[in-house]
Amino acid sequence: MRPSRRATLAALAASTALGAPGGLHDIPSDLTVPEAMDDKPGAGRRVREALPGYENWDLRHALYLPKGWKPGGRHPVIVEYPGNGPYSNKLGDISTGRVEDCKLGYGMGAGEGFIWLCLPFVDRANKRHARQWWGDAEATAAYCREAVRRVCDGHGGDRERVLLCGFSRGAIACGYIGLRDDATARLWRGLFAHSHYDGLRRWGYPGDDAAAARARLKRLAGRPQFVSHEESVEPARRFLDGVPNTTLVALPWPNHAAEWVLKDIPERKKLRSWLAEVMGPGR
Repeated sequence: MRPSRRATLAALAASTALGAPGGLHDIPSDLTVPEAMDDKPGAGRRVREALPGYENWDLRHALYLPKGWKPGGRHPVIVEYPGNGPYSNKLGDISTGRVEDCKLGYGMGAGEGFIWLCLPFVDRANKRHARQWWGDAEATAAYCREAVRRVCDGHGGDRERVLLCGFSRGAIACGYIGLRDDATARLWRGLFAHSHYDGLRRWGYPGDDAAAARARLKRLAGRPQFVSHEESVEPARRFLDGVPNTTLVALPWPNHAAEWVLKDIPERKKLRSWLAEVMGPGR
């Protein structure tokens, strides 16, 4: 049952007033992310798929076709990368690192109007999805380009309206993978990074420094991005000073979590308004 607006606001006010750690999780959700199944794609269905050549690997992406989808139509596409995992903290925040547990794209579109594609990080050495960091970053970018191409060619994805998003590691991936080269960067209408951003801190992998991240960011070429973070976006604001078409939104909770997009809160309204503006009619 969808929680009432009054109940949502009451929970929000209570968690904020108390400064309650984990307060985000006390706010009721109005969406439930569909489980990914081993099945054929269809309207309102989320399925696991392998690209040709990867059938015998432990490597799958998750594809959701929106309610009302029919062959022959044209639909905008949300592409998403997951966070690192396994991760948990004392606030009750959990990240499994699995492709199937992505949430942002479903919360942005509520299951309607958008094809939603959740992508893996390709660990070539072990022939599987890397649950932590990048695996082979070049192979991951190549997988991304091919998966987007197949979704557009095979399921009516609109090549002119493809948006990349991610949480935590996935947020960093918007720059580190999504802007890694010109061919990958050209795919995107815009970016949405929640909780972290490419270049803000050193993580210990090649090219994690600010200078390398700024070089990647140039490939965005002024296209819009929405950057959000728990409690404060000031580090991102300083790093992105002067970068055009950047929307910065701080969430009032300490939670390192993607679940906020499944809740009827003002920050989700801002995100959806931004999405509608960015992904409007094909250009």
